[in-house]
Amino acid sequence: MPPPPIQLLPLATFTPDLYTRAWQSTPHPSLPLLATTHDKTVTVFSLTTFSKHSSLTGGHSRSIRSCAWQPSSSSQTLRLVTGSFDSTAGIWTYNPAATLEKPIGQGEEEEEEEWEFTLVLEGHENEVKSLSFSPSGQYLATCSRDKSIWIWEHLSGGEDGEEDEDWETVAVLSEHDGDVKTVAFAPGFKQGKRHDGRRYGSDCLASGSYDDTVRVWREDQDGEWGCVSVLEGGIGTVWGVEWEKRERENGRYQRLMTAGAEGGVKVWELKEEEGEEEEGDSRWGGVPNRMRQSLREEWEVKGVLPRVHTREIYSVGWSGESGLVATTGGDGLLVVYEEDEETKEWKVRAKVEGAHGPYEVNHVTWCRRFDKGAEGRQEEMLVTTGDDGVVRAWEVRIGE
Repeated sequence: MPPPPIQLLPLATFTPDLYTRAWQSTPHPSLPLLATTHDKTVTVFSLTTFSKHSSLTGGHSRSIRSCAWQPSSSSQTLRLVTGSFDSTAGIWTYNPAATLEKPIGQGEEEEEEEWEFTLVLEGHENEVKSLSFSPSGQYLATCSRDKSIWIWEHLSGGEDGEEDEDWETVAVLSEHDGDVKTVAFAPGFKQGKRHDGRRYGSDCLASGSYDDTVRVWREDQDGEWGCVSVLEGGIGTVWGVEWEKRERENGRYQRLMTAGAEGGVKVWELKEEEGEEEEGDSRWGGVPNRMRQSLREEWEVKGVLPRVHTREIYSVGWSGESGLVATTGGDGLLVVYEEDEETKEWKVRAKVEGAHGPYEVNHVTWCRRFDKGAEGRQEEMLVTTGDDGVVRAWEVRIGE
């Protein structure tokens, strides 16, 4: 029996238009908020009304390229981090005394002083291209055109339960030979014995670079970060990396997708070692630092998405609900793929040409629906962000 058809239908255009190139839109992990970077500003939209909720301005001297919400917090403070062409990352917080329900309903009438630019993270020599939080929100990774990745730790905790803006650099990773375009922490699932903390810490980071490689990084038991694998061969310049967001059977590690200028989108899987370790065994524990560089894990290509795009693929989104994958790029296409459960082959299920008219589409993300029209429909939608300064929501209609 063939799979049910999938349609991509225009759902809404977020208002107002931004009238300048928009780089990325990032949904909050749980609240109906979407942060979009453009010019020197972040516009936060309501996912309930598809209208402006608030904006963040005045923190950066050049355009803001990327942003990330801190996943968790010990208080009700909302925290957003921005990466800018001015070579810094900025920490923004939303006044915990503010009531969220009212500004979301009111849309753009909300006053903007409730967002506070609280801290600047300095260290990169060139533009900050991408940033990502670890699942717990403890670590923040930033990457730059200066070929480096910085890992920062949020040292939370303060008097009367209030959070301090105390951040510390815990690692500077400089193994890439070209601009580091993108970084992404793996989602935080409980893994099999090989990755339950006896060999490495729970956090895993992937980075993609103009040096035509993807590197996988882990923290050892002594709190030191190191590269454990280099993914290369027919990839080309890496524009995006995306982790699988659904927990796998038998405790296997999440797969990783890479979008390269030459190799399209590839699906990588960690090659598991045969047998199990003895209780208490550790791959890096007790091994001198000078020897750790020789210890590696092997990732292998287990799938390739069909070639549909005619230009670079800028962004890949992997749904944690349906397992569907969406891509966008320089040709203006929005494409959705699905993996065949039996053959494990990926197939094109839907495509929209000119998703933003003649403009390039810089980013795509899956997003939970909060609007009234979501009743009886799919619980998630796609959001695309383009050079035209427009942010669009797309209904993903399955089986109708």
